[in-house]
Amino acid sequence: MVLLNYTDSGVMCLTLNRPSTYNAFNREMALTLQDLLDQGAEDEDVRAILLTGEGKAFCSGQDLSEAIDPEGPGLDRILSEHYNPLVRKMRALPKPIVVAVNGVAAGAGANLALAGDVVVAAENASFIQAFSKIGLIPDTGGTLTLPRLVGPAKASAWMMLGDKISGTEAERAGMIYKAFPAEDLQVRGLEACRSAGPNAHPRFCPDQASTECLHLCGAGCAAGIGTPATERSWTNARL
Repeated sequence: MVLLNYTDSGVMCLTLNRPSTYNAFNREMALTLQDLLDQGAEDEDVRAILLTGEGKAFCSGQDLSEAIDPEGPGLDRILSEHYNPLVRKMRALPKPIVVAVNGVAAGAGANLALAGDVVVAAENASFIQAFSKIGLIPDTGGTLTLPRLVGPAKASAWMMLGDKISGTEAERAGMIYKAFPAEDLQVRGLEACRSAGPNAHPRFCPDQASTECLHLCGAGCAAGIGTPATERSWTNARL
């Protein structure tokens, strides 16, 4: 479900590995990734973490067959046990996380990518806030991170309309650090890890309130549509 490799420069490489589902998350992959992030945090030889996807996609979000399975964990547990802990762990991890978006990043996959410290993408990658297509409010921290990156106007439109945003447009909008030709992405991601890794402590944190808000923001962002996304994030973070 998640491939693990190490480089000789202390980079822990994590690759989401369900290519037949465009690396959609199921419970096994979510819990495995959580465990590996804990492992990376504790391993003194790991200086930085690179997160990417196998095949044509970075991550297409939640595996809906699991979400609607009457014998499955159910949406509440998926949010509280899968995605919210993943975002908390990524933001609390005391080493830089570089996310290399190699293809489609949709729904929870798009917002998980934005939880990284440095986000790079292939020029032909795509970010899609797909939640509105299935009647959901964005989760995985997206209602906080996206408006802070691109501003409330673009964030609200992208979340409500589900626009497909290329890696090139994402860089231009300030959503990610840089976009590269697809064939250069992994090399560039590793370079970013090597540059950031030796100076990994302390992590950048704008303020404690923002950090706590991101840690708690996730499933419950269901305030009225007329409320700006940034305000919904802060409101629901206190629920």
